Amino acid sequence: MAQAPAPASSTKPRNVTGDSFFGWDGDVLVVNILGKPAAAKDAIGKPKGPQLKVSVTAAPKDGKATDHMVRFLAPHFGVAVANIEVVFGRESIHKQLRIKGPTKLPAVFTKANLDL
Repeated sequence: MAQAPAPASSTKPRNVTGDSFFGWDGDVLVVNILGKPAAAKDAIGKPKGPQLKVSVTAAPKDGKATDHMVRFLAPHFGVAVANIEVVFGRESIHKQLRIKGPTKLPAVFTKANLDL
């Protein structure tokens, strides 16, 4: 008797970060973010548990802080703004980003790899 075909795979990204603040899904870097809006300056901070702290000067109104964060982060990863997808958390301090084909990584990622 023939088996029924497997259901189509979901287009939802899977959790590839595990206990880390980042993980790789092929050439896509998946990063869990703990955002700090309305900060004194834009900055990439240190990991805080399974999230990377990122501060931005933009106010948390209608996702504007997240939009500002994506524009701030793009050059740090050597990608265009269009290559960063906000998977969830556009209007929350807890968010996940998928960065397609980063050509460079901020120092905190190098340090995290050394700690593994």
